[in-house]
Amino acid sequence: MAKESMKARERKRAKTVAKYSEKRKALKEAGDYEALQKLPRNASPIRMHNRCKITGRPKGYIRQFGISRVTFREMANKGLIPGVTKASW
Repeated sequence: MAKESMKARERKRAKTVAKYSEKRKALKEAGDYEALQKLPRNASPIRMHNRCKITGRPKGYIRQFGISRVTFREMANKGLIPGVTKASW
């Protein structure tokens, strides 16, 4: 389980990216890279990191479900993810 501060930091980054997205786009189109550098660092979408929505785990993230592989396996075994079954042959 990730620390609450890490989850909060990631949420804050997402808000900052959303806030400055239009401004970043306009500055990039204009080619004004000096003004682009003066924006906050966390305004760049590159700095965001995918995390599990439930545990906050940063590694083993499955984009299609938005959760980590560990959480995915637990939920799939309990039958909590529709359409996902354990393979057997």
